[in-house]
Amino acid sequence: MKPPAAPTVFVVDDDDLVRASIHGMLKSVGLRSETFATAQEFLGSSRPDGPSCLVLDIRLPGVSGLDFQRELADAGIRIPIIFITGHGDIPMTVKAMKSGAVEFLTKPFRDQDLLDAIHQGLDRDRAMRQQQKELGELRRRYDFLTTREREVMGLVVSGMLNKQIAFDLGTSEITVKIQRGHVMRKMQAESLAELVRMAAKLELPPGGRK
Repeated sequence: MKPPAAPTVFVVDDDDLVRASIHGMLKSVGLRSETFATAQEFLGSSRPDGPSCLVLDIRLPGVSGLDFQRELADAGIRIPIIFITGHGDIPMTVKAMKSGAVEFLTKPFRDQDLLDAIHQGLDRDRAMRQQQKELGELRRRYDFLTTREREVMGLVVSGMLNKQIAFDLGTSEITVKIQRGHVMRKMQAESLAELVRMAAKLELPPGGRK
């Protein structure tokens, strides 16, 4: 079994001393980090595949941290962000947190406060990656269903009985029962409740005609 990838903390700050200080602090507690002076440098880098979070200065040359947060979201890059700033204010903090930031720290901050926020961010990223992995596996199973089995699954999770599904699809109740068994086996669902949860995660429309 492949060992889990080591976590990485990305630091984007245009202040050399701040970058060096955070890098040294993280190294002292055994955390790997990569530092960048600009948002563009970070975007242009090849990032390792593993849990990560981003320590981001709110004021950067060329683009603000809040604008960069929005750019990452628009690009589909979902990485937990810890904002750091020497010029924080309440509206800025509220906006950052509403947009999903893990924490908003005003310089000078305690190393432990930053470490706590980083561990929270890494935990959040691990959970998100696990959810994405599970969803990918569910989609793979769903792709193995035939078109009719998808229809049966959608009607089953909507609460219809076998005889109602048979009438709706113009087939026999025995055939629906067999197809329903195929769905349960292929989706690896132990119960109807579990199948319903799977359908919710897959965001299936009624009838399974996705």
